Amino acid sequence: MTGESTLVVGSGLVGAGVARRLASAGEAVTLVSRRPPALPPEAYGARWDALDATDAGACGRLVGRLRPGRVVLVHGPSDVTWCEDHPDEARAAHVAVSDSFASLAPDARIVMISTDNVFGGDSAHHTESTPVSPANAYGRAKLAAEETLLAKAPRAVALRVSLVYGHEPADAGKWLNFFAACAHRLRRGEPVEAPDDHWTTPVLVDDVAEVTAAVLRAGHPLPPVLHLGGPDRVTRAEWAGVIARALGAPADLVIPVPRSRTRYASRPVNACLTSEVLPELPATGGIAVRGVREGARLLAPAFGGTPAV
Repeated sequence: MTGESTLVVGSGLVGAGVARRLASAGEAVTLVSRRPPALPPEAYGARWDALDATDAGACGRLVGRLRPGRVVLVHGPSDVTWCEDHPDEARAAHVAVSDSFASLAPDARIVMISTDNVFGGDSAHHTESTPVSPANAYGRAKLAAEETLLAKAPRAVALRVSLVYGHEPADAGKWLNFFAACAHRLRRGEPVEAPDDHWTTPVLVDDVAEVTAAVLRAGHPLPPVLHLGGPDRVTRAEWAGVIARALGAPADLVIPVPRSRTRYASRPVNACLTSEVLPELPATGGIAVRGVREGARLLAPAFGGTPAV
């Protein structure tokens, strides 16, 4: 591939965040998805095209037209519960997209956003050298997509990212990220049930975008697998308490419950990632990934919160 433009496949929270980051630096970015994103990419200097990424022919026509030098794969399906109910469909979709872009753009720098669900959750901190053991159908689908991509595209990187959060409107028409779902309920004075036996290392979407942009720009070679987790290991219940404090909401609105009683029952107990590699890479070593308290402080105004003193 000879072009220097970037193609971002997937227009959800992460895909749009990466596209915004790249466009703000003056780079040519095309965002693709089946349906238009809620915020038109033209608003921040990118463009959008319609694409069913599981359609190999459509992917071929798009790559032939754009000739991107860099590709970011943030493709779905990403609803873990749906994947658990439809494991074969989930695997087929994830693998098809990775296979198409690895075959169509084998010399491009491809960054695939992967997941902590490729681990069974036995360790408090999963590093790049921890043996994989997928916790669920989503993890198995993502691992198969990683393996397909890395086998065919020598400059590709699987960037496994822990739980991503950021602002999303209440009427987004989709399942919201955990922070946004909690924040909207708390602002309405509604209780939030959150597992107190499910640990994660949350990452602010802006930090995911910064790291992804740095990996795209980094020289070759890079390790084929990288991990990105936030600095704080917290339960969802603890994190919901942090969100409540940032919004000035009553602490007793957060109700700790067992993971088995929630939609997170199929997630690994420890959905936590840490990296042995990112801090040592010249491209990413200087990036400070923010913790949950700083993230909550930054996001609170977007949800109309009045931070507690």
